[in-house]
Amino acid sequence: MALLPILHYPDPRLRTVAKDVLVIDDDIKTLIKDMFETMYNAQGIGLAATQVDRHIRVVVMDLAGQDEDPQPKVYINPKVTPLTDEVAPYKEGCLSIPEVYDEVSRPTRVRIEALDEHGDEFSVEADGLLAVCIQHELDHLNGVVFVDYLSRLKQDRARDKVRKVTAKNT
Repeated sequence: MALLPILHYPDPRLRTVAKDVLVIDDDIKTLIKDMFETMYNAQGIGLAATQVDRHIRVVVMDLAGQDEDPQPKVYINPKVTPLTDEVAPYKEGCLSIPEVYDEVSRPTRVRIEALDEHGDEFSVEADGLLAVCIQHELDHLNGVVFVDYLSRLKQDRARDKVRKVTAKNT
C-alpha cells in the first residue's frame, strides 16, 4: 500500500468530472487500499478518487466512531437520490481544504446505489452523517468542493487558509 498525495483547493484538477469504473481489476483494488491508507493517515472519514488525482468514480469511507456503521465502505460508480425535500445544515470539512469548516445544507435522507469492491451492486438508504458524507464525496466526483456552496468571501478565505496551511507543511 502507498500514501497518495491529496490535491488541495483551489487545484483545478479538483474540478475534473470523474468517469465510471468499467472493470474492477487489480489496479482498482490497489487504488482502494491506497485510498484507505491515505484517508486514515490524514485522519479523514471519506475520500474520493478525484482528491488523489484519479478521475474515476471511487469513494472510500469509514465512519467508525461517528455513531454510524463501523465497517469501512467502498462505493464504486455511486449514485445518490434525495428521498426528501428537507435539507439541514451540517458543518463540513475536507481533506482537500485542510483546517476549513463551514455549514452546508444538504438533503437529510438519500438512497445510495453503487458497486462494492467486488463489483456487487448494493443500495442503502441513509441519513445523518452517512447521507452528508456520501453527498460530499459524490460532489468531488462531479468536480464540486464544499466551499462552492459558500459565499465568494468565504471561498477566498478558504483558499488563503489552505495556501498558508500547505506552505507550513512543506
